Amino acid sequence: MTVELLVAAGEASGDRAAAAVVHALARESPHVRVFGLGGAALEEAGVTLLADLRRMTAMGVGAVVARVRAIAKAQRILLRAARRRTVCAALLVNYTEFNARIAARLHAQGVRVLWYGAPQVWAWRKARTESIRPGVDRMAVVLPFEEPLWRARGVDAHYVGHPALEIDALSRESARNLLGLTARSAAVAILPGSRPHEVRRLLSPMLDAYERARSDRASIDGRVLIAPSLDDDTRRYVVAKARGARVGVFDVDAQQGAGRVLRAFDAALCASGTAALEAALARAVPVVAYRVGLVTELLARALLHTPYVALPNVLLGRNAFTELLQRKATAAALTRALRGALDRRREFVLACDEVEALLGSGRSPSRTVARMLRPWLQEPSFSIPSSRTRGGTFADAP
Repeated sequence: MTVELLVAAGEASGDRAAAAVVHALARESPHVRVFGLGGAALEEAGVTLLADLRRMTAMGVGAVVARVRAIAKAQRILLRAARRRTVCAALLVNYTEFNARIAARLHAQGVRVLWYGAPQVWAWRKARTESIRPGVDRMAVVLPFEEPLWRARGVDAHYVGHPALEIDALSRESARNLLGLTARSAAVAILPGSRPHEVRRLLSPMLDAYERARSDRASIDGRVLIAPSLDDDTRRYVVAKARGARVGVFDVDAQQGAGRVLRAFDAALCASGTAALEAALARAVPVVAYRVGLVTELLARALLHTPYVALPNVLLGRNAFTELLQRKATAAALTRALRGALDRRREFVLACDEVEALLGSGRSPSRTVARMLRPWLQEPSFSIPSSRTRGGTFADAP
């Protein structure tokens, strides 16, 4: 008997993390059919996409109304499908605002809900825990300090490790060969983001900073890494801007993300998010930048609870890596930070080592999350244990 799993991943990093779980499930639970919201990685994993994140992110900065409508439509499609199909479980990955709205509705329909990649309530809007908790049966958190935080609020949370830990990364030499980088040059990765509005706000100052740093160094090379979640118009924009700056481009693998090739680089200019953590784990010293619109900035100032934005700094509890936000994210400031990252790379690499140690090596988040889901995906009948049982743990799969 076939059972169905609903998955909702509306961001590039979540798409990859969810796809890895689907692959892990397929090895031991071939009777499970998966459908939902995702992008290229989930599509390649054989998931039936009822809503495509690439279309939802393609609407750009100004199309707020159109984007809101698209998101609402995707929510209706998933909830309607959950009612009509033999869905017994849902895997919700990141994408907080979207998933928070459907979690309770799915739970009310008798669908068991596992949230992978907890909402970052430690950063802002802590009150969201009360509205999210009733709709979540289990939570797979990706940062060590999140488990006690959510458990204290009555959620059956388990630290499974960060998806960046299980990337099948190429060696430095292999990655450089793939990217066509000069063997002995200092190399800089440029990661302006996985959403169109991020790219259009960050790419120009990042390219300017790269060009300035290159002008006073004997040997420096770089690549712009293009996220697979970007729409065609944004991709053409990236290629044109990179060509104007005489920088090569590289299309990131949908399944493995930028982490697969980041060991090739000595430093990375990157948008705040998963990319900064992946860069640190690859020892490509991250220089983090981010810009949002005025309304979002004012809201963030009012609600933000953390002094740091970059995940490596959040983990370390100090400003180990440069963060340049809003008006501070200028080409001049990025240039100074990039030069510092290259000149003092050994010092920064020690901080990168600390980040990896805090996350814990040897974990396989995707297999652990798959194990958390399997009791809810039994055949031929659904034998589902109580979701509110405390004290159980999910050791990493062998």
